[in-house]
Amino acid sequence: MTKTALITGAASGLGYELSLLLANDKYNLILIDVDAEKLKKVKAEIIETYKCKVDVLVKDLSKPNVPVEIVEAINDVPIDILVNNAGFGLFGSFNNTAWERELDMIHVHVITSTHLTKLLLDGMINRGSGKILNISSLAAFQPGPLMSIYYASKSYLLSFSEAIANELKGTGVTVTVLCPGPTKTSFQEVVSESASDNKIDFNMACPSEVARYGYNAMQKGKIVAIPGLINKFLASLHRFVSRSMATKIIRNIQEKNRKID
Repeated sequence: MTKTALITGAASGLGYELSLLLANDKYNLILIDVDAEKLKKVKAEIIETYKCKVDVLVKDLSKPNVPVEIVEAINDVPIDILVNNAGFGLFGSFNNTAWERELDMIHVHVITSTHLTKLLLDGMINRGSGKILNISSLAAFQPGPLMSIYYASKSYLLSFSEAIANELKGTGVTVTVLCPGPTKTSFQEVVSESASDNKIDFNMACPSEVARYGYNAMQKGKIVAIPGLINKFLASLHRFVSRSMATKIIRNIQEKNRKID
């Protein structure tokens, strides 16, 4: 029996790469994104290459009640894999950034991901199998001045994923949280209009490799997946320096990264 995977933010970046991996493993796909044109192209590409069933839903995941709309739209199709990938960043001091944009971010990273998980989890538990992959970030491991809401929301995803992974032991359902460092996707273009490229390109990862790492970790039921030795070290930075020093280091990195030429 063919299994089905649901992926948010599937039109580009890690969501796109994860969709290809799932299609290659013969999963039927339900792809969700706000970008209708890109989603249409991805659907056509996957159907042509992998010959699997692909359904698409154009949804703005920053809007309230979207998870309920998604579950109603899929019409009781059992979801074997849920990938909460959709997300974006925003650069700037908290007192200067737009609250509307930050509220959208909180909805996408926190509320929508949590609610969608809630709605699909019972079905997985009742069937005795299922996998959830939440895309967090290396940012989850420390405070992030100048990207405070992004760092905080990714920290939530890490904590939430670890907690429910523990709760679900013995149910046949696993939860994996992928925490990549800087990855070459369109993410940087959304973070800051005035500085769309990283000034620091050290440790910049390939999205297909990051996706493969996360995918393999999910299939093995690993809880926390951090690709790359450097990222593993940075995730444990607080063990070697004080929390205030780690925060200062992150701020210095952000300032250098977004410096306008």
